[in-house]
Amino acid sequence: MNKERLTAFSDGVIAIIVTIMVLELKVPKGGAWADLLPVWPTFLSYILSFVFVAIYWNNHHHLLHACRRVTAGILWANMHLLFWLSLLPFATGWMGENRFAQTPVVLYGIALLLPAIAYFILQSRIVHANGEDRALANAIGRDIKGKTSLAICVAGIGLGFVSPPLACAIYVLLAALWLIPDRRIERALR
Repeated sequence: MNKERLTAFSDGVIAIIVTIMVLELKVPKGGAWADLLPVWPTFLSYILSFVFVAIYWNNHHHLLHACRRVTAGILWANMHLLFWLSLLPFATGWMGENRFAQTPVVLYGIALLLPAIAYFILQSRIVHANGEDRALANAIGRDIKGKTSLAICVAGIGLGFVSPPLACAIYVLLAALWLIPDRRIERALR
């Protein structure tokens, strides 16, 4: 399989994930500004999740752009990532509908941790399969940003049991960390 087909499939799945999330936003009853207040938690959770999906899409794009050879291991690792990302709309909706209650916030953290692990696995498979192209492996290096992200997710999950608002702040911090583009792969491929 060529990487263009893998990229196209992944882009389609990610587009569906975003569509499902936006369809979860319910139109409030009434036409006054005050009628928007009951839906603000759902909207905030949607914004956060949209940012995370956009971050994954952007980094996935760069990672696949650097990929020269697609193997069965890469295909399965990619499906693994897409599976966990596909559960994000559920966690997003539950957290928003329940106004950032403890259990939904903890589950949301888990829903962020699992695709982060899956992305790490996909990245490792791509580096392994494209080993002769050391530019990608050198660009990723020790992947301190990726490993730090895993630790931040775990911290957010733990904080969710103690203080859901602090856990949400940790999730926002994690998104902010990745909003600064990771240009390692771009630089290596120039």
